[in-house]
Amino acid sequence: MSEEFPDGGERIAKYLARAGVGSRRECERLIAEGIVTVNGKVLDTPAFKVTGAEDIRVDGSRVGAKEKTRLFRYYKPVGLVTTHKDPEGRPTVFDALPPGLPRVISVGRLDLNTEGLLLLTNDGELARHLELPATGWVRRYRVRVYGYVTQARLDKLEKGIEVDGIKYGPITAKLDSTKGHNSWLTCSFREGKNREIRRVMESLDLTVNRLIRLSYGPFQLGGLQEGDVEEVPAKAMEELLGKKWVQGAEK
Repeated sequence: MSEEFPDGGERIAKYLARAGVGSRRECERLIAEGIVTVNGKVLDTPAFKVTGAEDIRVDGSRVGAKEKTRLFRYYKPVGLVTTHKDPEGRPTVFDALPPGLPRVISVGRLDLNTEGLLLLTNDGELARHLELPATGWVRRYRVRVYGYVTQARLDKLEKGIEVDGIKYGPITAKLDSTKGHNSWLTCSFREGKNREIRRVMESLDLTVNRLIRLSYGPFQLGGLQEGDVEEVPAKAMEELLGKKWVQGAEK
């Protein structure tokens, strides 16, 4: 069908990502599922180019013009999954967001029982950029653990650790306070592998019973309360990410 449409513009997968439909990879998957249409015709390739003037739809819903890139800080409560649709029917982050927000996707994920800072954006390309390991941003967590812990044991995590065949990079862990069998720690690391803190602490015979993300790179949880959403001002985005993202321009 490519000969029926103009060759200008940008690839459809990139366009959909920029419009906040999802990450580029997720958009490519939607195209492969045959639910993306342009001017009524089903697409079969993510390389197809559009200008934005076409009637572009995903599963029958029209995708509007690309919006200015926006970024939000959100305090994710415990008990929500970070996905748009959960096969088990559990409540999701996106079900809980207040009305009036544009369609957004998350920058990375927090698991069901983890709370704290989750970045949300309407720009799939920005989400991908912020998730890349090359970005190297530090994630900082407040962690409550049950069990015996000393600073000397925690200091060993600075060299990295292997748990069940998975290698985790250096983790800086500080013992803040202890009351009875519970202790509060502050942990910082760059990788952010799935359930990293919980698995590493389990290897030290510690059980995590509360986990709060305090920061993701330069973005802080700050004074947000559970369920709060605050937009990152354009000026702050420009200072922290560069002018290209404020303008919604391509890399």
